[in-house]
Amino acid sequence: MHKPDRHAPLVEWLAYLEAIHPVVIDMGLSRVDAVRQAMGLSPDFPVVLIGGTNGKGSVAAMVSTILKCAGYKVGTYTSPHILHYNERVAIDLTPAGDATIVDGLAAVEAARGDVSLTYFEYGTLAAMKTFVDAKVDVAVLEVGLGGRLDATNVFDADVSAVVSVDLDHQAFLGDTREAIGFEKAGIYRAGRTAICADPNPPASLVAQIGKVGARAMLLGQDYRYERLDAQWNFRAGERARFALPLPALRGAYQLGNAACALAIIDALRERLPVDLGAVKRGLLEVSWPGRFQVLPGRPQVVLDVGHNPHAARALSAGLRQLPFASRRIAVFSMLADKDMKTVVDTLRDDFDAWYVAPLEGSRALSAEELSARLADSGVDGVRRFPDIASAWHAALSEAGDDGRICVFGSFHTVAAVMAARSEA
Repeated sequence: MHKPDRHAPLVEWLAYLEAIHPVVIDMGLSRVDAVRQAMGLSPDFPVVLIGGTNGKGSVAAMVSTILKCAGYKVGTYTSPHILHYNERVAIDLTPAGDATIVDGLAAVEAARGDVSLTYFEYGTLAAMKTFVDAKVDVAVLEVGLGGRLDATNVFDADVSAVVSVDLDHQAFLGDTREAIGFEKAGIYRAGRTAICADPNPPASLVAQIGKVGARAMLLGQDYRYERLDAQWNFRAGERARFALPLPALRGAYQLGNAACALAIIDALRERLPVDLGAVKRGLLEVSWPGRFQVLPGRPQVVLDVGHNPHAARALSAGLRQLPFASRRIAVFSMLADKDMKTVVDTLRDDFDAWYVAPLEGSRALSAEELSARLADSGVDGVRRFPDIASAWHAALSEAGDDGRICVFGSFHTVAAVMAARSEA
């Protein structure tokens, strides 16, 4: 494919990145580290690396918002994006412009020589180049997949956190929590803080902390939190923060994510001190679209990118805390390589009707296949549509003012509805 130049539009660069590597996911650090060295990318600011099956993006958003409220210049790298690639690379919570991202990608292209990189590897190196050029005070990186062999792990993190460990991406990470925990623990570093926010951490993860010689900071042992009526308290060792506001992100699980974020803030305290006021403002101001996002207006609309059993359990718990809805409609689609049966079994009783439609791409299921899988789980009231936008518009017209629509199953599902809403 034709190589774009530094002045080519971002869309042309992204198409180039998608075309030049033979596989989408190619686990390993040797190629990306070789290019990192060629680029001279060795950040002198603190780096925070956040992994986990679910919750890592929410924690990254909270940490970044709190640090920004404390007056620091923050670079944040997350994935995947929902509508625009620019969402992945933010400075002080503002997505980078096209030209900035292209400059980073062009720098990677110029340095890589004959080394082949995946789309995600390009993006990771380009993001860090952007943060170095912008002279940020701290970079917060969300792990893409796993941890040990993920491109973000090419940077030695000052603080590494694993938010949760559950089953997802088993083809790459293993089919047990122990195997997956080992992969996620690969982001821990000797002499640096190793946080785990999972209340039941796999033995493999805990063992890895000891093996590499990291400083353990485990939920329930080294830090803890307690919820009060409308506030909560956080404690790490002898240090504590009291009367904290509940995080602006919805969902009961977000309090655990907020505690993980504060554990990260605590671990950074010597280099990046943060006062209580900044913590409170950050918790109140944080925004992270598509994660149990409840939209204003009627009918009630919930957007959730959850696509694995762990996320489904959290979604079900969140839905059951919402006010009564006279009609509950799911706008739903999942990719073929996900554990759809467990997700559907978990959420089957939370909906009166399921509106399904195919997504785009080679991993998509047809509307007929989606319907058949739902039927296998004993779900009635399934309606098929040619695309997500059609399913969304039908749900919107039929839910009624007292109804609720929940859009979930994939980042692509939520993105399609967000796009349809913006075009309305």
